[in-house]
Order: sequence, then structure tokens, then C-alpha cells
Amino acid sequence: MRDFRPILNILGLLLCIESIALLIPMLFDYINNNQDWKQFFFISCLTFFIGLVLYVGFKKEKIRINLRQAFLLTILSWLVIALFGSLPFIYSSSSLNFTNAFFESVSGITTTGSTVISNLDSLSEGILIWRSLLQWFGGIGIIILAVAILPTLQIGGMQLLHMEHDDPYEKTLPRINKFILEIIILYFGLTILCLFSYYFFGMNGFDSLIHSMTTISTGGFSNKSLSFAHFDSHALENISIIFMIFGSLPFVVFIKFIHGQKKSIYKDDQIKLFIFLLISIVLISLFWVKHYLNIEWFYALRLTTFNITSILTGTGYTSANYNHWGGFGLIVILMIMFIGGCAGSTTGGIKIFRFQILFRGVKLQIKKLTQPHAVFLVKFNKKTVTENTYTSIISFFFIYVLLFILSSVILSFLGADFLTALSASASAISNVGPGIGEVIGPNGNYEPVNKIGKWVLALTMLIGRLEIFTILVLFSKNFWKK
Repeated sequence: MRDFRPILNILGLLLCIESIALLIPMLFDYINNNQDWKQFFFISCLTFFIGLVLYVGFKKEKIRINLRQAFLLTILSWLVIALFGSLPFIYSSSSLNFTNAFFESVSGITTTGSTVISNLDSLSEGILIWRSLLQWFGGIGIIILAVAILPTLQIGGMQLLHMEHDDPYEKTLPRINKFILEIIILYFGLTILCLFSYYFFGMNGFDSLIHSMTTISTGGFSNKSLSFAHFDSHALENISIIFMIFGSLPFVVFIKFIHGQKKSIYKDDQIKLFIFLLISIVLISLFWVKHYLNIEWFYALRLTTFNITSILTGTGYTSANYNHWGGFGLIVILMIMFIGGCAGSTTGGIKIFRFQILFRGVKLQIKKLTQPHAVFLVKFNKKTVTENTYTSIISFFFIYVLLFILSSVILSFLGADFLTALSASASAISNVGPGIGEVIGPNGNYEPVNKIGKWVLALTMLIGRLEIFTILVLFSKNFWKK
């Protein structure tokens, strides 16, 4: 653990990549004769220089990372990218202070979608592109983390996603690299398909680019203050629903499907339950909203399908102010914030597979009461769930709820009202975006939140995005022992 050279070397490489990404918004501002291009250029140069120093200065012939280094690298990667990603918000025409800029950057890279900016329509093209790029990179980053790193680290039951192999890690490294490349190609392909779909159904090119990146990443950043309500298009909302669902499904299953395992999609336990929950919650909400608001069935279906899908997938787009849906409607919104999509997708939240395994574990315990001498096994995707995995998932649930409560209490102490504190904490730890209430709801933003509160929420976003234990393990004394 004493050797930090591999960590610094990889961080340097990531900063070099980020510096190249910063040239994209620079070009947009340069083409549109916006002086922000100069700021993007200087920030890109600075980021590249620091990245190059780290990459070259700590380069080794063969980089090997042990378990402890992997934990630290995972955390530092998100923090460093978010830190340098905040610079354009500070030095561009958006002129955010450091707290707001870091909050916006963390919200982007964690694909949360919470914003402190109220006048999105007046921002430069470069800043709008940069916000979307942060979410796009965050989306592909969390997929790679979920399928290639977290299973190895044995975090929160993610070991169930481990690639099937019997060889040591070193021997499977080429296979893993190929697998990651396939995921990147698929992710890019879905983004392009989403872009053209938006454009074909009425968005202009720039809007299509922005929303394609933030849809497939289930991030939810829009370049419109009214989000999807600005477009008032049923067709565009339907396109968005399709790609939000795509972003919420396990990308591993997509890869299997491409490789000829056609039955993998409809046989996957996660996908079946996710689709079932989505349809069920939409139908329940449909009946409630139709009668509570006294509106037509078709319009109620349109409202509930889009907004429920958006919140359940953790995207955070809005097409209506769901604050007007009454007490039951708000309870539904708050509850589904915690669920999220499937593991190995771009979504946040607790994830579907954990609910499945816990429910099956409860059923098993009930069976044991009536048949104490019988042997029962918890299964997931036809694989036996080990006791260690089950314990890991229970621990994850407990810590998840504990952190949610702690964040809510701190925000309340800092002056936030009950609804704001509760929904902001739920939204942050589940990486959803908008909360409930007039302050941070669909028609609000996080700018009025206390300064310390924003730092609390930024930390909560990171903890939720990195599956909690990745960060909490740093507070263990054993972690730092040689």
C-alpha cells in the first residue's frame, strides 16, 4: 500500500483524457464566437500538463495494482476528475463559486443530475456540452467499475456480476480489456442511435447531442431550465423512455445478446423484475394521477410513464411538476428514488438484484421455520448466492439507510425543511437529481441549499455512486496497515 506510483500514473492518464475532452466544448464556443473558448483551452492545457507529469513521472514498466490500491484509485479517480471538471464552471461566463462548481461537477460525473444553475437557456454552448460530457463519461465509467472492478473487490454483492472464469486475474486481463472495449463501443453506439432518434423526431442538432449523452447515461442534465417540458412532445418523451430503459439494463446482457446468447435478455432475473416494477408503478400512478388531477386518461398515461421512468431509472428528467400529484404521488416518487435500475447499468440506487436476493432470503428464512432440517439455497440467475454475498448485501442495505438518515438529519440541522432534507438526501445517495418540494423539486434547483449542505450532498453523491463500501473501507485501520 505504500507504493502510490501506479495510482498516480493512472490518475495522470485519466487527466490527460479529461484534457482532450475539454477541447470539445472549447471548439463549440470557438465556432459560436464565445470567449469562453479561451478558458477551456487554458484549463485543458493545465489539466494535460499535470496529467502528463503524473503519467511520465510515475511510469513503471509493468503496472500491477493490489486490492488496497484499487480501492484508493477508484475513489481518487472520481474526486480528481470532478475537481478538474469544476474549473470550467468557475472560470467561464457561468462564474460559479468553488462550492457550486464542485457540486455541479460531482453531480455530473456521478450522473446524478442535480444542478445549482437556474438559467440554463442562457449558458454558453461550451458549458452545456461540458455538463453533458461529464455525465456521459460518468455513465461509461460506472459501467466499467461495476463489471470489471467492484466484483473483484467483493462490494455489496457485486461479486455476482463477476465474469465467469477459473483462471487467475492476470490470465484473464486481455479478456477483460476486450470486454471493456465492447462495452465502450456499445455505449457509444446507443448514444449515436439516441441522438439521431431525437433529431428525427424534432430536436435540433445541439439539443439532440446534449440529451443523447445525458439520456443513455441516465444523468438527466438538460440544456433547458424546464427540462423535457420545454419540448412538449409526446414523441420525444417516448424516445427518451426507450433509451432511459436501455441505460438501466445490464450492459453485460447486451454484450451476451450480441454474441449470440439471444435468450439472455428475457431470462435475466434483474431485467424481468425491473420491467415488471416499472409497468406496475406506472399503472398505479396512472390511476392515482388521473383521478387526483381529474385529467384525461391519455394525458395521465403520458405524464406518469415519462416521469416515473425518469425517476426510477435515476435519470431525473421532468415533463411536469409532480409536486402537484398529492401525498400518495409524492410517496411513490420518494420510494422509487431508492430502487434504481439493474446492476451493471448506468443507474444509481440500491439496484434491483439486491431487492431480489433479500426477498428470496426472507422466503428462505420462513421456510426454515416450518422445515428446520431442510437445506434451502438462495438463487440468482441460476447461481447459488453464498452466505458471504448475502451478508454483504444486508450490510449494504443497512449502511445505505443509515447514510440516508444521517444526511437528512444534517441537512435539517442546517436549516432545510423536512421535505427538502429528506428528498435531497434520497436523490443524492441514489443519484437521481431532482427532489421533492418547491426548493429542489422539478421547478427548482439546489442553489438555495446551505453551502455546507451542498458539500454534504456532493459527498453523498460520491458515496452512493461508488457503492458505499468503496469509500467506507478507507476509514478502516486495517486498510492502511502494511
